Amino acid sequence: MKKIVFIPLGVIALAASVVGLRAQAQLAELDARFKAFDKNNDGVIKGDEMNSASYLTLLDANKDGTLTREEAIQGVRKTQSLIGGLPESGALFKRLDKNADGRLTEDELPNRKWFSGLDLDKDGSVTADEAGKALASLRKRVPGGSIPTPGSPIKPANEDPSFKEAPSLLKGSEHGVGRMVEDFALKTLDGKDTKLSAAAGKNGLVIAYFSASCPISGKLAPETARLEKDLQEKGVNLFLVNAPPTQKKEDIAKFITDHALKSAVVTDADAKLAQALAVTTTTEVFLLDASRTLVYRGALNDQYGLGYSKDAPAHHYLRDAVALMLSGAPAEIAATSAPGCALDLPAQTAVAATHVTYHRDVARILQANCVECHHSGGVGPFALDSYDAVIEHAGMIKKQVERGAMPPWFAAPLEGAAHSPWGNDSSLAPRDKADLLAWLASDRAKGDVADAPKARVFPSEWSIGKPDTIVAAAKPVSIKAEGTMPYQHVTVTTDFPEDRWVRGYEILPTAREVVHHVIVTVFEKGQKVRRGGEEGSDGYWAAYVPGNTKQVYPEGFARKLPAGATVSFQIHYTPNGKATQDTMRMGLLFAKEPPKYVVHTASLANARINIPAGASDHVETAQRKLPADVNAMALMAHMHVRGKAFKFEAVSPDGKTETLLDIPRYDFNWQLRYDYAMPRFLPRGTTIKITAVFDNSTGNPANPDPTKNVRWGQQTYDEMMIGYLEHYTPLNPTVAGR
Repeated sequence: MKKIVFIPLGVIALAASVVGLRAQAQLAELDARFKAFDKNNDGVIKGDEMNSASYLTLLDANKDGTLTREEAIQGVRKTQSLIGGLPESGALFKRLDKNADGRLTEDELPNRKWFSGLDLDKDGSVTADEAGKALASLRKRVPGGSIPTPGSPIKPANEDPSFKEAPSLLKGSEHGVGRMVEDFALKTLDGKDTKLSAAAGKNGLVIAYFSASCPISGKLAPETARLEKDLQEKGVNLFLVNAPPTQKKEDIAKFITDHALKSAVVTDADAKLAQALAVTTTTEVFLLDASRTLVYRGALNDQYGLGYSKDAPAHHYLRDAVALMLSGAPAEIAATSAPGCALDLPAQTAVAATHVTYHRDVARILQANCVECHHSGGVGPFALDSYDAVIEHAGMIKKQVERGAMPPWFAAPLEGAAHSPWGNDSSLAPRDKADLLAWLASDRAKGDVADAPKARVFPSEWSIGKPDTIVAAAKPVSIKAEGTMPYQHVTVTTDFPEDRWVRGYEILPTAREVVHHVIVTVFEKGQKVRRGGEEGSDGYWAAYVPGNTKQVYPEGFARKLPAGATVSFQIHYTPNGKATQDTMRMGLLFAKEPPKYVVHTASLANARINIPAGASDHVETAQRKLPADVNAMALMAHMHVRGKAFKFEAVSPDGKTETLLDIPRYDFNWQLRYDYAMPRFLPRGTTIKITAVFDNSTGNPANPDPTKNVRWGQQTYDEMMIGYLEHYTPLNPTVAGR
């Protein structure tokens, strides 16, 4: 009896390029497709290349994490054979219908994964007609099919053989975001003078570069026309700037007429504005708020790029930034590259050093990097949102900025990386650091108050917006005034009758000043609730640590909250000299429908650490081989007060070692999450290695007892060594892998 085989549709698509062709044509087609995936042309598909399509790993016959041309040919031919060997639906149905009732149930199928694909009307059973249609659909996918285009990570054009370029995320502060834009004078098409301030709406201005001869400018023109009206209704004007200095006015005018654009159009003949903004292409847009602070720069959206077009954009970068600006919040994505026609601008002429002032420069630097925490009611110990407050704390600002303790960011730059891979990189840009320290060392000029940035507005309570539900402790925890406290454990049993998908959360204590960190674990209904004793054996569901108190996931991503689950809060309180009480709360945002991807947090721990008394540089390691492909979203390290340094490394299946995250100066007080700007693919067979350095000497002022050998334990005077890795998987791997 032949077995029916569940075949992912991706493999069928690959086989489709071979079916019905003569042998020579088959090999030519396969070779062309193989080379498309083999980005570095080394004759083997491996590493990030294996993530280009989900079915590539299925063709890896020896499961060594690489795919050769021979393996691909054999895998495709095997797939052809399996498809051709499927019995006719009628005979197959009779074999499976064990009770001969004319319907198949899930229990009657040899593999339950088939059921969702066969049960077309989703009524819980499969008729002979449904089975026939499902198998017919399967066979139809073979003739005339084609191989899906590889979905490779974004690379510079000179490293990408396909020459496709989509927007890539950039660190905003390294590209002028947060700075004031000078009120440049420009010429309209009819030769009149105008300024940015005159063109702006009451709530801001979008400067959109374009070229009458650039194809991508033309493709983006319809969306630009829609933006004109939408932005104007929001009090934000659109300012069209022709990018090439030598483009003819009649060509510019024709472009504007052809696309029915109505906004003000100017030329930048001397390229002074372009130089100040460091414009790179003809499609870049720049969002300025009412005080001419640059809020966002980059691509309008991701619908068009170099070498590709999509039916609709997946990311509306500018529209999202405008919406957040109008709500008083910073852009979640502050800068991207902007695929378009590259500009060849004159070299920027040297300018005299500008005298840094508080209103024009320092206030914006602090807003972009410090005020999120250091405002009235924020988690910072004092506010830094006024000139007087900054002067009052000038000595501490100078000290902490010089030593690199503030803003809190402890990841070392990765060797060979042109840009930071971290989407939440809060380190000061070199220019910002230089200007801030220069101002602190000078007469600390206020400058013109007219240059002051628009004041940041912070929510009175929930920064993620009004939660859909709040999971709150039944009673407060009393925190003493002095000394230390053991970890507190608070549990809350939810009463949701069905599973919920959580797209965002925020942990909000009522006495934030005494809460150091919180680890949230979720237990399914009926599952025994552990009280933190097994921390590190599993990941966490949510976390509150200094600098990381909330998380809102991208569209299509969510965490699962099982029906009737118990939520456990493990809380580390730090008395601050005044007895108080705290009630722990967690606000949740629910997704309106099941997500495409489920977010998980895995952990790699070494519970056998043994740190000798007096050791100043004791090293411990742990490692684990990945049993499956992983798309990493974030990394986080956890140690206690003897923690000195921490490193994540990835050893690829071919033996190459790469540093993922290096924290040379670990700080227990700032256990930051390091979020990838773009998910990092780690292929099956990769070994994740963590290395921790502990200082148990008298030279560590935070050391509770340097005379004691230290082992794993829950309290701060014990130690831990955990590397957390946040990643995602398809909600339904069977369907997603088709």
